[in-house]
Amino acid sequence: MVRIGLQIKATMDNVTSLIPEGQDFRWYLKIKCSNCGEVTEHWNYVTLEESHAIKGSRGNASMVSKCKFCSRESSMDIISDTIQPYNAEDGESFKTVIVFECRGIEPVDFSPRIGFTCTGVDSPARFEVDLTEKEWVEYDEHKNVSVGIFDLESQFIIVPHKK
Repeated sequence: MVRIGLQIKATMDNVTSLIPEGQDFRWYLKIKCSNCGEVTEHWNYVTLEESHAIKGSRGNASMVSKCKFCSRESSMDIISDTIQPYNAEDGESFKTVIVFECRGIEPVDFSPRIGFTCTGVDSPARFEVDLTEKEWVEYDEHKNVSVGIFDLESQFIIVPHKK
């Protein structure tokens, strides 16, 4: 099994603490079969609240899939204590916001969508964020400033196991 981290970076304008909201937040991913290299055409999602039995095992995973090309069954699990907010202080650099434990598959692309929240900088304002277009703009009525998230990018990295 390999642990793969999703890293994001973005320009945060007058907001901080971008984080997925709730156990039902859907991480939309394209996945690649580690056996044959086939990449899914469609987006698949994985959530904390879903748990599926792994065939031939006593364990469960957040996602269990079967490759359409080679028929190999694989699984992916969210490591719940790795979910981290992306903050304004992260300075437009890549930061790991979640880690997936992968067996036989690996994520290769991420599609941010609805379900994120963030807060205003030095403001009590809390915003629901839709990153489908990889940017978001709103107005903070408490501080009388425009707020936004721009130039969202993502990448995946291998995360070493903790000893």
